[in-house]
Amino acid sequence: MEKRFGAVLNEPDSYRPSYYYHAFELPKLPLIHSQDSSSIFLFNWGLIPSWVKSADMAEKIPYKTLNARAETLTEKPSFSRPIISNRCLIPVNGFFEWQHGPGKKIPHYIYLPAQEIFSLAGIYDTWLDRLTGELINSFSIITVPANSLMEAIHNSKKRMPAILSIEDEKKWLDLDQPINQVLQLVKPYPQNLMEAYSVSPLISKKGVDKNTPKLIQAFNYKQQGLF
Repeated sequence: MEKRFGAVLNEPDSYRPSYYYHAFELPKLPLIHSQDSSSIFLFNWGLIPSWVKSADMAEKIPYKTLNARAETLTEKPSFSRPIISNRCLIPVNGFFEWQHGPGKKIPHYIYLPAQEIFSLAGIYDTWLDRLTGELINSFSIITVPANSLMEAIHNSKKRMPAILSIEDEKKWLDLDQPINQVLQLVKPYPQNLMEAYSVSPLISKKGVDKNTPKLIQAFNYKQQGLF
């Protein structure tokens, strides 16, 4: 990851790589942000806006800000300031989505065959707990309408994370870019540069260790007599 982005992980002892992160656990994930692209920071998934006034609200709002729709970034109070001044890259190897059918949900792993690590577009913010003095850094992943590959997989909401090309990563972090040009960078990624396959139902089970390579191994549901 450091080699890919030419940046140094600032908390290596705190980093916990995993094959799977559950969004609602609000995990700490690595990112590169617009204020210091020479470092890789660990921020909480689930953005807490800087204007939040109470600890109670700070506990609740991250579950509503895991993702940020590209179409309304400049309109939503939680996102309108960060999209101007606090943009970030979230490095990933791939991501998961579930395909819905009658009485079934089939998990899929989606990745870029030409890039071992690629970037999702994100925004971040820093919230100060005035009672404790603690600073909490957190982020949202931007989503866009699905391309045709993702429409077939994420066929309920038909959304996908905003994937940035390598050429657009620096533009995304460049705060001198006009906002109208910045917003043009978040769009459906070309489907011909993506691949996907179904994975084990292990990912949907509770109480099991999901930090295992089995989680991203191909799983044929028809051959296994499922669905």
